[in-house]
Amino acid sequence: QVHLVESGGGSVQAGGSLRLSCTVSDYILSNYCMGWFRQAPGKEREGIAAITNGGSTLYADSVQGRFTISRDNPEKTLYLEMNNLKPDDSAMYYCAADSEGPSPGAWALGLLQENDFDYWGQGIQVTVSS
Repeated sequence: QVHLVESGGGSVQAGGSLRLSCTVSDYILSNYCMGWFRQAPGKEREGIAAITNGGSTLYADSVQGRFTISRDNPEKTLYLEMNNLKPDDSAMYYCAADSEGPSPGAWALGLLQENDFDYWGQGIQVTVSS
């Protein structure tokens, strides 16, 4: 059974930084496609970053240049470094995993969709104040 546990959320002022962590079993982190999604109240869940087992990364336009996804296999941890945070970044953030992840075509188009990932964490709140 796959368990994903997020940590590192909290409240920060606009312009600040946070680093989210997601701990997983080492087999999953080394072999699966991993992603970060977020969902604000009243909005759909949005895919914002993903990393393949080969290390290729993908970012949504809304976070490109500000967020960085990375993985530390020995530590069994997926990270999301978030810089220059904005109030619009406030949301529940979810870690996700899948043995395949997005199709090559979707990856080329920069599409991250919920149904591309089978396993999910419980989510963690990030609040950015102006």
